[in-house]
Order: sequence, then structure tokens, then C-alpha cells
Amino acid sequence: MSYLNEAEHFLNKETQFHLGFLPTEQSNPLSATLEDDFRKNTISGVKTLQRVDREVAAAAKNIFSSDNYARLVRDMTETLQNGGRIIFSGCGATGRLAILLESFWRARCRDFAGNCPEAEKYRNSVLSIMTGGDYALVKAVEFFEDYSSFGRRQCADLGVNRNDLLVAITEGGETSSVLGTLEEAVNRRAKAYLLFNNPARLLAEHLERSARAINNPGVTVLDLYCGPMALAGSTRMQATTMEQLIAGSALEETFRKAAGLPEIGTPAEDFEFLLDQLEKTESVRNIADMIDFENSTYTSGGRITYFCDRFMLDIFTDTTERTPTFMLPPFRACDDMNSPESWAFVKNPLYSTKECWKQQLNRDLRCLDWQKSDYLEMGASENILRRPPAISQSEILKFEIGNEPAPLRSRNKNDAAILVITPGEKLLENAFEKTAPAFPAVKYLRFGNGDEGEKTPGKSDWILSLSGIFAPRRGLYPTMLSHLAVKLFFNTVSTGTMVKSGRVSGNWMSYVALTNKKLIDRGIRLLAELGNLSYADACRIIFQTREELAQKGDRSTPAVRCALGKIRRGAAGKPGSAAEK
Repeated sequence: MSYLNEAEHFLNKETQFHLGFLPTEQSNPLSATLEDDFRKNTISGVKTLQRVDREVAAAAKNIFSSDNYARLVRDMTETLQNGGRIIFSGCGATGRLAILLESFWRARCRDFAGNCPEAEKYRNSVLSIMTGGDYALVKAVEFFEDYSSFGRRQCADLGVNRNDLLVAITEGGETSSVLGTLEEAVNRRAKAYLLFNNPARLLAEHLERSARAINNPGVTVLDLYCGPMALAGSTRMQATTMEQLIAGSALEETFRKAAGLPEIGTPAEDFEFLLDQLEKTESVRNIADMIDFENSTYTSGGRITYFCDRFMLDIFTDTTERTPTFMLPPFRACDDMNSPESWAFVKNPLYSTKECWKQQLNRDLRCLDWQKSDYLEMGASENILRRPPAISQSEILKFEIGNEPAPLRSRNKNDAAILVITPGEKLLENAFEKTAPAFPAVKYLRFGNGDEGEKTPGKSDWILSLSGIFAPRRGLYPTMLSHLAVKLFFNTVSTGTMVKSGRVSGNWMSYVALTNKKLIDRGIRLLAELGNLSYADACRIIFQTREELAQKGDRSTPAVRCALGKIRRGAAGKPGSAAEK
């Protein structure tokens, strides 16, 4: 049977992708009751999710006081002063983080150009490498992360040289494409840093590709280990939060040093203060209320469109990542007449799609236009060679994130538009008021400064009054802290909504698409833990279920969830038994 062959191959030949030994791939005891807590009431569930973020704060203190963090800031500053470039590299959530860091830097240099000539000088000195290029911002580019050759090619295409510094960010510490960029940078004699969220010793002991990077004398390692995720394996949460906190703070400190600006507090204390603000009774209540609204919208067949500007990349990232994490319909291109609409989408009412990308990235789009010959040279699989992915600039522009009308997102009686607004965005609010009447439901989410006596003008359904987080701090606005505030808020809302929608089992994401080897392993481990099976038996059942669904032409039912249901009903026989043959 073909599924048994596939299962045995994965069990015996793909051991480098058996990642259950990594803490970021394990379930967290602090959130073991996640599903039950949300069933009890939404506020209890929110508090359970927030509990795990405190582990990030505790671990970050040690990182900020480490020699390697100080060295990172020093090398980044010297790289700029010597005319080099800082390049952030990542895949999936960390790739989107790399793009956010580049955009953050460019916006900071732009805003300071009038008062600080040095700022304009450094505007093009920070770049990003996203596995799959900018197209992967809107839709996952399947299987790309499994190829170190793809990462090496993207690094080479940027012309990385000995004057540059590359910061490779991979939550697990083992993503092949990201390690490929690191290897290429070292070969080109650039300074190289590797940030990850698992104990370095474990990675070096178990994974050859990770050991090569960690033990490379040309690489400086920052081990950002902060424990398992609140949702098992969902590294878009605490792991990426830690990476954004550390890398973003280093970038902010580098800007201040390069521009000759004063220090404004410590990032570890600032982050703990942010968590305090998000855990206030009022904040938790607003987060829970928004989760309940989103859940009721989706369960009644409605769709949600967020409208935003200043923090669009942050919200866009969270919304995009819901698709692979919870097996939701991906964003739909404007020329796609067959695919369903995504549950959530993000638009900017101020600009056209092309203008919007320019405004958000603070640069032109950087997409890949590789041909079949390129993939052949890089050793791609037959599947990719037969049908090279369409990920060019013309393809990303088909996803209309600008002010173009979206009639398909407002035709259902339960469809909703949510304006996400921060202080000083009056133009955004005015533009939204012109768009909003097309939607059956209209909501307002405001992030406020929370200053004493502050009055939040305009309509509001949810107000996050976070003291001083969204206020200018000596001219540095938006700060990385405000970006983290938006990230944490939306991570909690989207995860809570999916728990209430039944797409989480315990504290595992049981609606998981098996689109690469890491996700296949994750699905097997989920089934093994929740179904009380051995890894080998769970593996065979996963491949068996996937084959059964494929034979039925069923592409929407998650194999992991289906297999778990069979186990709990007692309907799954032992894989490979005579009855099955």
C-alpha cells in the first residue's frame, strides 16, 4: 500500500525532520487547559494565553544582559558606519518579521531625515530576505523552507559581501532555507548571527544542519529559548514575539547610536510594562469581546475585513498566518473565480494596492521571478519543476489590499468591517467612513495611549488603553514596543477565535495542513499525544488518513483532525493490518 511506503520512508529516512525533542514543538503545561478554559468562558481562555507570554519577559532579561546581544548591537552599528548593510533573513513568521524590521528601519530613517542627516544616509542600509520573496507575505510558498539552496540563492541575489551583516532568524533553529542564507553569508565573509528559540545543545546534538550552523566559527549564536508555545508548535506566538523583541530592540538601539540620540529606558522593563497593560481587567475584557464577535461572525458564515494603515504589516502578518496554522482558506486573488474568500483580510482605504505596498514596505516590491532552469540548478523536486510557483510581482498585486472595492467581502448579511486605528490617524478614519457603508456590520478597534484624562474621540467598539505605548517617546514613534502591542493583541484574538471555532484540541492546533515535513511531523506528534499512540503508529495512521481523503477528492478536511476523530471513536484499526490490505 502506498501510504505504508510513505509512512515507512518518513519514519526511517526523514529523521532530520522528527522534531519532538525541541521545546518549541512540545505542548506547554501552562496552557494545557486552553480548550477547556475557552469553553468555560472567553476571559479565562485569554488569561491562559497571556500567562505564557510572561515566560518571554523572564527569558528576555538574560538575553539583553548577554555579551552576544551587546556584540550584535556593536557589530550592527559598526556595519552601518563602515558603509555595510544589515540583512535579516527568515521564513514564514520570521520572514514576515524580517520584512517588518526592514520597513520599521526605513520609516524611522524617513521620519528623522529632516532633523538628522545621518538618518537619510542609512535609509537603504537594512534589507530583508523572506523565503519565497515578498509574495510569501500573502500566501505560503509550499516546500520552499525545505531547501537550503533556495536560501543561498536569495542571499547571493542580494550581493551580500564582507562589509555586510546577516541576522538569520529561525524559531526552531533548523529551517533549511534560513540556514542556507546563513551559510552563504559566511562563505561571502559577512558577519553572521543566528537567532533561534531552542536550547543550542539540543539542536547541535540532534540535527546535523543546525549543528553545522551553531558550531561554525563565523557565526555568533543568540539562543532565545523561552519555553514551549501557548499553542503547541505555533511559533508565530511566543517564539516570534521573543525574536521581534530582541532583534527589534537591537535595531532600535543601533538607530539611536548611529543617529546620536539618547537612551530612553530598557527594553526588558518596557516589555514587562506592556504585558501589565494588556493584562488589565479592561484590556482582557476588550480582547475577549472581540474574540466573541469574530467567532460569532465566522460561525454565522460572515467574513471580516480589517482596515488599517500605520500597523498594517503587523495585522497582515497575523491574518496571513491563520491559514497554515488553522487550515483556513488563504487570501484570494482578484482573478480567482473559484476559491472561497478568506475568513479575514486586510485592506488600506488610503491607497491603491500598488501604492499601498510601497507605503507599507517603504520600498519597491522584491519578488522572485525564478524560471524552471533556476529550480533545476538548485535541485528542486519534480513537483516544483513540473509546475514552478507563480510568485512574481504581478502575482502579488492580484491580492487587492488597497482601496479597490471588495463586493465579495460585503455581500453576506454577517460580513463585517473593522477599523483598526491608533492616535493621529484621522485621515485613515475619514477614508474608512467612505468605505464602511458597503458592509452590513461596522466596528471600531482603537489603540489609545491610556494617559490620565485622555479622551478617545470618535466611534469605538473596543478600546485598548495602553499607557504611553502609542504616545511619541522623544520623537521615536511608532516604537518597536507599539508594534509588539499590536502583535500580542492580534495573536491572542486570532488564536482565541480559532479555539472557540473548534480548530484546537487541548492546546494543539489540530487543523493543520501537512504541506511540509515539519508540519507532517507536528501532526504525527499531536495524534500520538492526544490519541495515546506510539509515534510510529500515529505516523502510519496520518498517512493512511491522508491517502483516504485524497482518494475521495477531499482537500478541505484536515487529515490530523480526521485521524484524531477516528481514534476517539475507536474506528481506527492498526495500520497495515490484514483487514486494510
